[in-house]
Amino acid sequence: MIIRPFDANLLLTLTILLQTQSVSRTAKRLGLSQPKVSRALAELRQMLADPLLVRSGGRMTLTQRGVELAAPLEKWMAATSTLLKPANFVPAELGRGFRIAATDYGMLSVISPVLPDITDAAPNCRLDVSGYSEEMFKKLASGEIDLIIYGFKPDMAVTHARHLFSETQSLIVRKNHPLASHRSHPIGLDDYLAWPHVAISVGADAYDHVQFCLGDRSPERKVVVRLPYFYAAPDLIGASDAILTMPTRAATKFAQLHGFVRLPAPVEIVDFDYWLLWHDRSARDPATLWLIDMLSARVGRQTAAQV
Repeated sequence: MIIRPFDANLLLTLTILLQTQSVSRTAKRLGLSQPKVSRALAELRQMLADPLLVRSGGRMTLTQRGVELAAPLEKWMAATSTLLKPANFVPAELGRGFRIAATDYGMLSVISPVLPDITDAAPNCRLDVSGYSEEMFKKLASGEIDLIIYGFKPDMAVTHARHLFSETQSLIVRKNHPLASHRSHPIGLDDYLAWPHVAISVGADAYDHVQFCLGDRSPERKVVVRLPYFYAAPDLIGASDAILTMPTRAATKFAQLHGFVRLPAPVEIVDFDYWLLWHDRSARDPATLWLIDMLSARVGRQTAAQV
């Protein structure tokens, strides 16, 4: 039995822990260090006289007490969020636009899945999306941009951030490609490098995630075409033996739309994290906070295979 009131921060930590069943993912969601979340979990275990999370088969799973607490805590968090929102903010009455910097992948993975919910809740809301630029963080600070959907580790000193998801990488090839039968396990790096590649470079710095992951072996990759966005690639992939390496959410969509085969990427092509960024000037704006909640809630309920 709890004999003293819970700290609200502990309750929030417990809620996210029970949702994610992971100390590391909870730390990301809350913007805390893993040791701090581990200390909170130890305190919660002592207060509730229950381990809450136990290791089973290489992963963490909820105890019966954890299962019993999960649903009431989610209701508490939803009720608390509603209680703390300003009473005069009504999404249906929202008539403003929001300016968002994003790649085509940000559109596909974050904005597109939730756009029907946004337009249903706020019919007069507008989203003006632009690509990455050298000036986008200055524009975020000045108010020219409201949000950035970002695939790089954010500088928490200059922005607020919410972790959206961790994304795996996949390969896309045409249906009759010689690699099309390799669906069950990743191909080796030598085989991967033996084929021609369509490469994607993102943003003003032309960042190439595959090039970053390959490191010293990057010069071995035979890039036949380099593009600034994914949606220009299907014609090239469908008409050649080239491989396109892309985030799994996008690869799943491309496979569905174009009849391509999606394959697991080599283990050397590591996952990356996706974030939603906003400036301190918007941190207390109810409309911006509402949009942040809308954009992050849907991706939190999806897996890459569901996009």
